[in-house]
Amino acid sequence: MKFPYGICDFYQIITENYFYIDRTDHIRLIENTGKQLLFLRPRRFGKSLLLSMLENYYDVARAGQFETLFGSLAIGQNPTPLRNQYFVMKWDFSTVDPQGDIHQLKQTLYDHINIAIQNFERYYQDFLRDEVNLNPTNAIASFQSLMGVVRQTPYRLYLLIDEYDNFANEALMSQQAGERRYQDLLYGEGTLKTLFKAVKAAAAGAGLDRVFITGVSPIVLSDMTSGYNVAESVYLKPQFYDLCGFSEAEIEQTLKKIVQACQMPEERVAEAMLMMRSFYNQ
Repeated sequence: MKFPYGICDFYQIITENYFYIDRTDHIRLIENTGKQLLFLRPRRFGKSLLLSMLENYYDVARAGQFETLFGSLAIGQNPTPLRNQYFVMKWDFSTVDPQGDIHQLKQTLYDHINIAIQNFERYYQDFLRDEVNLNPTNAIASFQSLMGVVRQTPYRLYLLIDEYDNFANEALMSQQAGERRYQDLLYGEGTLKTLFKAVKAAAAGAGLDRVFITGVSPIVLSDMTSGYNVAESVYLKPQFYDLCGFSEAEIEQTLKKIVQACQMPEERVAEAMLMMRSFYNQ
């Protein structure tokens, strides 16, 4: 068995035959729950892999690889009509540097968004009919230009935002006027709040159809107040409890396979389960 330690790329995991616990049966449930969803879990819980799975499922450019990627998985047996029907763009706010004053924070965030838009434009160049007007000092304007380009095509955008609260939380906890910088990001017309207002506007018939957001806490979204009050929180809904992470039964079954493959005594399974119940049971 090959375990994808540190790998959160669904495409790589499937095509290189890494161990994968199938969560694709939740896709239909996600679609039916809402178009703008917030899902929270602690770090190292598999949220990035979840987003990567959604990205590969909905990406119009990977329609020809659907059978390879999903044919052996639950959703592959009964796919939804929305499979491979979207442009997909991902923002990963865990990579945004939280250092510096509010002006540096704003530019770092804008740089991240602009790079994502540039990569999007290169990736989907065969589908797009016009060029995006990239504004290096105003990523919101770049995003609005992108939405205009998307609207000229038959497709709509699915936006994935990973660790949405990461750099805001880091900014708050820093010793360099953290509370002040956090407020500048989120209160009034703060940078992050303004960005999410643009996402909200784009989802109101301007080319953005679906948004899936992951993070560790609802605090940042709450502090945006009206900036982004359209997301439905699904992280406490029982049907989404196992969207990320592993159940005890799944861990035990996997350990049995490992013990068998390594020709170890069966009692090692019980020992490992006891240790994990003590230290890792979330």
